[in-house]
Amino acid sequence: MSPITSKELFDRIQSGENLNLLDVREEIEYHTYNIGGKNLPLQKIEANISKLSYNKTDEIIVICKIGLRSETATAILQQQGFINARNLTGGIIGLQKLKQ
Repeated sequence: MSPITSKELFDRIQSGENLNLLDVREEIEYHTYNIGGKNLPLQKIEANISKLSYNKTDEIIVICKIGLRSETATAILQQQGFINARNLTGGIIGLQKLKQ
């Protein structure tokens, strides 16, 4: 599945769409600033993937600070059969720039 841009996600959030967001930053980063969704740090994702309540066909938008950890997490999810996992390119930083 192709990545999602900050602009596309921003527009979908603004429209009120119900999205499956998976934030793979560390807990302290998540609690400092987040846009909602579940927090499951990248280093814990493989051990806890069975605890995710998503269907393997759900669109899951994976987010982090700039898009690198989420890219790794997206690949892990896809390898585990989550066929519609999408990386947010530009991460939270990209979204924050749009809000200014």
